[in-house]
Amino acid sequence: MHLTSAGLSHVGRRSNNEDALCDAPALRLFVVADGLGGYEGGEVASQLTVSLLREFIDDNRRDPQGTWPIREAKHRSYEENLLTAATVAAHRAILEKRSGALSQMGSTVVAALVCGEKLVVAHVGDSRLYRLRDGAVTALTRDHSLWAELEAAGTAGDRKSFPWKNQITRALGLDGHAQADVASFSLEPGDVYLLCSDGLYDPLDEARLKAGLELPPEAACRNLVQAAFDAGSHDNITGVVVRCG
Repeated sequence: MHLTSAGLSHVGRRSNNEDALCDAPALRLFVVADGLGGYEGGEVASQLTVSLLREFIDDNRRDPQGTWPIREAKHRSYEENLLTAATVAAHRAILEKRSGALSQMGSTVVAALVCGEKLVVAHVGDSRLYRLRDGAVTALTRDHSLWAELEAAGTAGDRKSFPWKNQITRALGLDGHAQADVASFSLEPGDVYLLCSDGLYDPLDEARLKAGLELPPEAACRNLVQAAFDAGSHDNITGVVVRCG
C-alpha cells in the first residue's frame, strides 16, 4: 500500500510544547504523544515516548530476533505484539527517569504501524486515531479517560460541558495504569488517517475534521492545526495525517 504522510505540532497558546510526533513513512510508523507532568516533565516524557517507539520498531525491523520486554501473546499477531512491546519499552524508559523535577511525568500515545494491507494501532490515554473513509469520519480509538468511562456507563452527558473531560485514567509512566489497547484494521485505497492530541480534536467537530482530511496530508495538517487554534484550543496542537493509495 502506497502511503503519503505529514505531521505538524504547534505550541498553541501554551508557553511550551509538551506534544511530540513521529512521521516515519520508511518505517511505516506514525506516532503522536502528549506529555504530562509540568513544564519540564511533559516535554521529556512525550519526546522519550516517540523516540523509544521509533527506535524499538527500527531495531526489530533490522533484527527480528531482538530482546523484547514482554512475552508474545498468542492471540495477537506479530505486529500487534511488536507495537505492544514498543509501548512497554517506552513506559519503562519514562519510569526510569521519574525523579526530581521529572517525578510526575508521563505521556499519552497513539501509534499506528502499517503492515501490508493492515494498520496496527496502540494507544494509551486520550490521544486519538480517526479514519476518513467514503466520506465518513470514524474514531478508531476509545479514550482512557474519566469521561469515556462515564460515557460507556451511559452517564457522561455532553463532553464539551463536562468539567473533567481531560482527566485521563491511563498514561505511559504511570505504574499500574499504562496498558496499551491494541487493535488491527484493514486498509483500503483512499483511506485517510489522523493521529492527534486532544488540543487538535477538542474544539473541532466531525464535519470540520472531514473538511481538513479531504486535503493532501501536508495541507491537511496545516488546515486542522490552524482550525483548532482559531476555534480557541488552549492546548498544544498536534496531528499526523496518513493517506493510503
